[in-house]
Amino acid sequence: MADDGWPGVVAGCADIYHVASPMIQPKDPDEVIAPAREGTLRVLRAARDAGARRVVLTSSFAAVGYTPKPSADYTEADWTDPDTPGLPPYPRSKAIAERAAWDFIEREGAGTELVSVNPTGIFGPSLVAEVRSTLQLIKAMLDGTMTVVPRQRFGVADVRDVADAHIKAMTTPAAAGQRFLVLADGPTISWLQLAQIMRDRLGPLAERVPTEEAPGAELPNLVIHNERAKRVLGWRPRPAETTIVETAESLRDLGLLERRAS
Repeated sequence: MADDGWPGVVAGCADIYHVASPMIQPKDPDEVIAPAREGTLRVLRAARDAGARRVVLTSSFAAVGYTPKPSADYTEADWTDPDTPGLPPYPRSKAIAERAAWDFIEREGAGTELVSVNPTGIFGPSLVAEVRSTLQLIKAMLDGTMTVVPRQRFGVADVRDVADAHIKAMTTPAAAGQRFLVLADGPTISWLQLAQIMRDRLGPLAERVPTEEAPGAELPNLVIHNERAKRVLGWRPRPAETTIVETAESLRDLGLLERRAS
């Protein structure tokens, strides 16, 4: 990794968004962790040296709530411990990269402000005819290739609301120095509940959606708070049900679902 080219890229920039981070399943965790951490620090150094006003970092709930705790109740004050047993490389990389970012700003930021946006699972309509990330799971459910849903609870964040939170994080003076969890209001949901929403709302489009959940222990009542984003940023998320339905409809409209035999 090299710093060549960074001064020219950020010259004259007052506001900088750092949204990129590797999301792969490597054999060597450092293939994800090192680029996430070092890439973040390179952006921050370049921003500071250019006299940028603020950097908004796309972090994740993976940096907040992937270390279990008895209450299963998470706010921005919580941090994922990178040494949590069994923690996969991606959430570990997000926790390490965000920690490094805040440490850098505290020690060497020289007045450049930092804000982090920490979405939960991101869903929402696609702009391109490609299936990635959570869209792969929704597609598999609609196509019937997923016959049993995973046993997991999570927060739903609409990609459009995540984008809006980034803009507000950059333009709201009081956001400086803060983290913001971004997800829909209300309780977190399970994949089985998500499947039921599609079956209830999408008619024949959802006829192949699974009705069974993988066996396992009872899921804890996961609680993730978004009050800070609403209070400080004036941010208002869409209902999770709206996001789920419009995600599925976008896959249909883009021709990304398997055609059914007539």
